[in-house]
Amino acid sequence: MILGDFAAWNIQNIIIRVVVAAILGGIIGLDRGMKHRGAGTKTITVVCLGATLVMLTEQYIQINFPGLANMNRLAAQVISGVGFIGVGTIIISKHRVRGLTTAATLWASACVGLAVGIGFIEGGILITVMMLVSLHVLPFVERFATRHSRYCNVFMDVEKSRDLHIVIQDLKEAGIVIDSMEMSESRDAGEEISVHMVLYVKKSMERTAIYDILMKSDKVVSVDFL
Repeated sequence: MILGDFAAWNIQNIIIRVVVAAILGGIIGLDRGMKHRGAGTKTITVVCLGATLVMLTEQYIQINFPGLANMNRLAAQVISGVGFIGVGTIIISKHRVRGLTTAATLWASACVGLAVGIGFIEGGILITVMMLVSLHVLPFVERFATRHSRYCNVFMDVEKSRDLHIVIQDLKEAGIVIDSMEMSESRDAGEEISVHMVLYVKKSMERTAIYDILMKSDKVVSVDFL
């Protein structure tokens, strides 16, 4: 153990585990809370503490009731059960799925609580640090990759399905390849069709230029980029 032996069952270690779980859960939750996400400091701290209590209870049963404890059973229930909480943070709005990162953070914070609860504090701290690094660094990497990607996700509404061929022709003339395309009925009343296209741009082209090409036809109602 780098920080010490926290796996031993005594009141000092129990207090240390609970306090560390509250601190780590609070740090993770604070990051989400500052960004005004669905699950903030209170939610993630409580999840982390609850998972810690589960592992403390498992160890308590194993020590005081030998042969009756299954160290994997309750932990497995926590890992699967937290998924139900995470589902409540996921929202689909305007072709975008929001809340997946918050749901994943909730699940990971429960795993941190399980690790700390059994005394593997080093693992809990390490994962917390790496989670914070991932949440802050990877968005910049993703935006950089997106800006330099030749692929582009487009959602648009057209008045009628037969008007789509005009848009396709305009894209071909501009040298833009349609990698894939899906159509569905628009939520609005009438004959409008919602189209999701993945476009491949052979040469460097700004999204504003692609937008102008798509809106060239008066049959296109709206265009949204993902």
